[in-house]
Amino acid sequence: MRIRSIITVAAVVSALFSASLSAQDRNEVIAAYNEGAKAIQTDVPAAITAFEKVIELSDQVGETANDLKQKAVQVLPGLYYKLAATAYNEKKPAAEIIAASKLAGAMAEKYGSKTHGENSKKILINGYYKMATELFSANDYDNAMLAFDSVLALNPDHIASIYNKALIYRNRDEADAYEQTVDLFLSKLDPEKDADKATQAKGSALEYFRAAGSKANTANKLDEALALLTRAAKYGDDKTMFYFFADVYNKKSNFTEGAAYAQKGLDLETGDAEAKAMFYYQLAVAQAGKGDTAAACESFKNAQYGPFAEAAKAQRTNLKCE
Repeated sequence: MRIRSIITVAAVVSALFSASLSAQDRNEVIAAYNEGAKAIQTDVPAAITAFEKVIELSDQVGETANDLKQKAVQVLPGLYYKLAATAYNEKKPAAEIIAASKLAGAMAEKYGSKTHGENSKKILINGYYKMATELFSANDYDNAMLAFDSVLALNPDHIASIYNKALIYRNRDEADAYEQTVDLFLSKLDPEKDADKATQAKGSALEYFRAAGSKANTANKLDEALALLTRAAKYGDDKTMFYFFADVYNKKSNFTEGAAYAQKGLDLETGDAEAKAMFYYQLAVAQAGKGDTAAACESFKNAQYGPFAEAAKAQRTNLKCE
């Protein structure tokens, strides 16, 4: 009986001691939690450290601290996101924004917060875009391209990154990649809301391929010139482009097309007689090539202005125009 009494007393003492330890350990968790709650508004990193400690201690204490652990789990993703958002709003270096948003995203996934994960991803996109534009401005096109690709890996519809990639290809004179990227950009625009963006992109592409076509024409690479001008025409009508078309077709003795494009240029030209002279000159060359001397004489007459004056006058002499 005496031995049983001793064992019973020992068991009671052990239970009381365990309960006392459990209460003491929970108090440590409470203290850590209160420390985090106090720091939330003034020191986010300190708050994060405290709440991470809450989770660590709760795992050691066990079930009696689960309520505090769950509260810490709920608040931590928002705190990590706040660090990333602060870095972005305070215009910290791009690398710092990217690092903070990646960490916020990882913590959102770890603690099961879909909302903070999505919001952290948005900041990560902004961080990569900031990095990309800075590299672009510094003419570091290789690294800028990598950063724009990082943006697009996260958001394939990030139209600003697509357009900037197109500009890089243009600056590198990579015509095929430029055309493909501009076309991709245009395909993602809203026809109404993004009309100005579309106009700008089309104008830039038209200018690029028109200039390339003109260069090929000057080098007497007529087939290449036509191919480039045709690519330019995909982006709209342009009187100067029509002039180059007319010039190339006339050089190739395709006077029907030469006349047609010269007339298209004239139809768009709203300037004075000197501005129209270039188109009348090409029209006259086409008319002469087709054997319509009377019409050619009249058109060469209308071309006798500015830089075309002497050449038009000489042509009228050759044709024996009255």
